[in-house]
Amino acid sequence: MTSDSIAANDSFFKDGLSAGWPICLGYLPIGMAFGVLAQKAGLTPVQIGLMSLLVFAGSSQFIAVSMISAGASAAAIITTTFVVNMRHVLMSSALAVYLRSAHRGLLALYAYGVTDESFAVNLPRFNAHEWSLGRAMVVNHAANLTWFFSTVAGGIGGRFIPEGALGIDYALIAMFICLLIYQIRKWIHLLTAVIAGIAAVGLALAIPGNTYIVIASVMAATIGVIIQRIVMRRKTNHG
Repeated sequence: MTSDSIAANDSFFKDGLSAGWPICLGYLPIGMAFGVLAQKAGLTPVQIGLMSLLVFAGSSQFIAVSMISAGASAAAIITTTFVVNMRHVLMSSALAVYLRSAHRGLLALYAYGVTDESFAVNLPRFNAHEWSLGRAMVVNHAANLTWFFSTVAGGIGGRFIPEGALGIDYALIAMFICLLIYQIRKWIHLLTAVIAGIAAVGLALAIPGNTYIVIASVMAATIGVIIQRIVMRRKTNHG
């Protein structure tokens, strides 16, 4: 290996870690909170670690653990987590535009590490044409390793923490609030979030179970797209 190739490898590792460290920092407390909750639900540290490696989706893992605690069936847990993770198809589609020439094996490894946070970090850099698959994979898998070790640490330490202490059972709600805030960049995003919240509350009063969350999300997203298209059409006509 030449000195130039070594310098190039060092560069993309440094660039990836520089972009990904805020994700890793954020994953530490949320991962540990998940580990504690999973331990309270009856999972061992080994099972928690396997879930973090095989699933690697924070929101789905929180939901799965809450459903395990509630005694839900395996079919219900799998179906719910599958629906929650459907957004990854859209995220992967948006990223695939920049990775058409990449090897399929590398794409599979990269796709495994796509999360809401890594998507938010990588996409703007791909848009600016200042990013590469190697740098994006460093972001993804640095976050992956952080999530794995923090969830296992939470599972090991969970037995020393009383159930419900430190507000840990609020961790999932707090995580989604943070994700929502970071994604509100325009008025249409805020409007869509408000519509989703109102629809979810209304449907929760009428529909048993948790399906109201998915229905409200689809409704709000559809209404948001329609409103955005109407506004853009009017701007085009008047412009």
